[in-house]
Amino acid sequence: MTFGRGGPPVVVLNVGGTRYSFAREVLKDFPLRRVSRLHGCRSEQDVLEVCDDYDRERNEYFFDRHSEAFGFILLYVRYGHLRFVPHMCELSFYNEMIYWGLEGSHLDYCCQRRLDNRMSDTYTFYSSEPPKGQESSDAVAPSGAGEKKWLERMRRTFEEPTSSVAAQILATVSILFVIVSMVVLCASTMPEWRKAENRSLDEQSRYTADSIREPSGIIEAICIGWFTAECIVRFIVSKDKCEFVKRPLNIIDLLAITPYYISVLMTIFTGENSQLQRAGVALRVLRMMRIFWVIKLARHFIGLQTLGLTLKRCYREMVMLLVFVCVAMAIFSALAQLLEHGLKIGKPNEGYASIPAACWWVIISMTTVGYGDVCPITVPGRILGGICVVSGIVLLALPITFIYHSFVQCYHELKFRSARYSRSLSAEFLN
Repeated sequence: MTFGRGGPPVVVLNVGGTRYSFAREVLKDFPLRRVSRLHGCRSEQDVLEVCDDYDRERNEYFFDRHSEAFGFILLYVRYGHLRFVPHMCELSFYNEMIYWGLEGSHLDYCCQRRLDNRMSDTYTFYSSEPPKGQESSDAVAPSGAGEKKWLERMRRTFEEPTSSVAAQILATVSILFVIVSMVVLCASTMPEWRKAENRSLDEQSRYTADSIREPSGIIEAICIGWFTAECIVRFIVSKDKCEFVKRPLNIIDLLAITPYYISVLMTIFTGENSQLQRAGVALRVLRMMRIFWVIKLARHFIGLQTLGLTLKRCYREMVMLLVFVCVAMAIFSALAQLLEHGLKIGKPNEGYASIPAACWWVIISMTTVGYGDVCPITVPGRILGGICVVSGIVLLALPITFIYHSFVQCYHELKFRSARYSRSLSAEFLN
């Protein structure tokens, strides 16, 4: 018996006693992520990681899930509309959706509101799969391998700040290093700080090897050493090294750490050579990239994690919002340039000398910032400005509803996961 491309042309899905037949090639691009994973299975062990049981003779996959809920999910696959099953708990149906690979954004708008209200009332989120740390721990425990248990414990300590007392201590130390590095970065730009270090005006424009031996350079080196050691340990204990490198927070860590080593190497090679000191601008830019360390706080705060997850899931809505603004900016900037400068009604307004210059006025007007540095002086221009402001309010408000629902869903997901790890932490503390 072979799996994948060499398997039988027809497969049977048995969900809660109800059978569904599909062509194997259909599974490859199936909208449900769990079902599409069957197409890539190459062994029976891979199959059993996706479903609950498998019958070789009939090529039948068994899923111990709610059959009626799966029927409604298949209606979404066929017609593109997903609604709740009548007389079924919204959270239970949402649990089925998560299991098959769907999200709350796939629900129709009315059902999304029902789900958000229900989750807000209960402060509960159901997940079909345990967290990575818990799942790995369960898989490792029966083997009794002490080394694997140790690696799993280390992995949870560095990846989940609420999984244990040691993880919380480690997260607190990491937060302190981030705060210290940010304070030093901000203070190093103050004139008083520079005077205290007795640096001349000419030396301020360069980043030389002496700056590494200054107090700010020493503190910076200590912080970088901590972040580097933390990143290396997390990479060593990670299961999938490729997946580790692809994670956004790990990429941010790399962007925050690498510039320091590049600047140190460039300083060593350039030294005091005046011809090579033109690289000082690039060195200062690299040094200022330490501001990325602030994003490291997302590992320890649900609010920042919610913001990142919301932006990831709502990228279509964000692109739509950007398109709205760009289209409106092109229209209003062209009209403003024509009314204020092109028609030469009275004295030409130099703030609208070109369409790109008028784009600045449009963007600050649509976002209701209104610096006042550029403003229309003609009556038609002022009328156009009022229309521009009202249009900006409407266009910016249109996608907000979709982003709000996704934000609520992401917040409850992350809050539930954090509460689950907190319960395990409480049990560990009591034990």
